Amino acid sequence: MSTYTCPKGHASSTDDFCDECGAKIAGAGTGTVPVPPSAAPAAAAPAAEPCPNCGAPRAGGTRFCEDCGYDHSTGKVPALAPPPVISAPVAGQWTATIEVDRKYFEDNAIEGVEFPADAPSREVDLPAPQVRIGRRSTSKGTNPEIDLADSDPGVSHSHALLTLSVDGAWLVSDLGSTNGTYLNDEQQALTAGQTRALKDGDQVHVGAWTTITLHAPAA
Repeated sequence: MSTYTCPKGHASSTDDFCDECGAKIAGAGTGTVPVPPSAAPAAAAPAAEPCPNCGAPRAGGTRFCEDCGYDHSTGKVPALAPPPVISAPVAGQWTATIEVDRKYFEDNAIEGVEFPADAPSREVDLPAPQVRIGRRSTSKGTNPEIDLADSDPGVSHSHALLTLSVDGAWLVSDLGSTNGTYLNDEQQALTAGQTRALKDGDQVHVGAWTTITLHAPAA
């Protein structure tokens, strides 16, 4: 048995008038059922216009290509900004002058120790990241970069530590020395573990008479 659809969407067993609402069925007597407009096939969408510069599809008729920035209105491609120039850090070697210091010796006044008659100064490099100050000892396993074992009996085996910070400044720390670590003309020694920042020309006093003067790299 055939079924027909009326204009209101009802299913009817008759082909002339709907047997539910009485509406006239289009094409009555032909035995055909008209196809509603919504069932008609949709027209195919036009293909997206490719970018003439890079070939990427042009989305929605936009002016600028999303891939390369091509301007469809002017036909120009935006100029690429040059990469930023990153300056390399300026390499430089800090140095230190190690010398006997009579003034520090007299201010420190370690009992039973005599000031050396002849002790020439010397200059050393300060290699990053750390420079230990002390006295070498096989039994104690100490081998500091600045070894004062033969020049100052007042220096501890592990006396002080120079450390290069991330911003290029040197720091000094006392490692719990017996006779203390002093900075410039300060009368109070650094406490064990205390750290202070140093600058060009600063003096670190250790032991009985040793003064270590820091020198920044030449500009």
